[in-house]
Amino acid sequence: MIKHFLGAAAVIFALSACQSHSAIDNSTSLIGSWHIESVLSAPTIDYSPAKLIFSENGQLSGNTSCNSFMGNYTFEDDILTLSPAGTTRKACIEALMNQEQKVMQAMPLVKSASISQGKLRLADQNNQPIIVLSKLTK
Repeated sequence: MIKHFLGAAAVIFALSACQSHSAIDNSTSLIGSWHIESVLSAPTIDYSPAKLIFSENGQLSGNTSCNSFMGNYTFEDDILTLSPAGTTRKACIEALMNQEQKVMQAMPLVKSASISQGKLRLADQNNQPIIVLSKLTK
């Protein structure tokens, strides 16, 4: 009897691991700091501190590699909207400035979010990945 139960549990566990993307059922999964791994299909610069921070009160903040930004986000009816409102304005090397432009260009394009293999995938209206992030533990 125990062997059958263990076998069934193993099958269920294996099948659940095969899911490609799981929808985020509420914004609590978003809360926290996320390192930007790629934006608009391009990986971010390794030494870059690019990140998004989702707060419980709907505030969005972070760093585009060069400048900090702040704004708001909403996540209702499976639609995620990022609304950056302001940034600091310091100059950086050209590579970081280019990456900053991509991050700022990508945020308003985001329409949905899903988590797969520990990565937060922000996608556009056609479900194409726009920004891929990993959770920061600190």
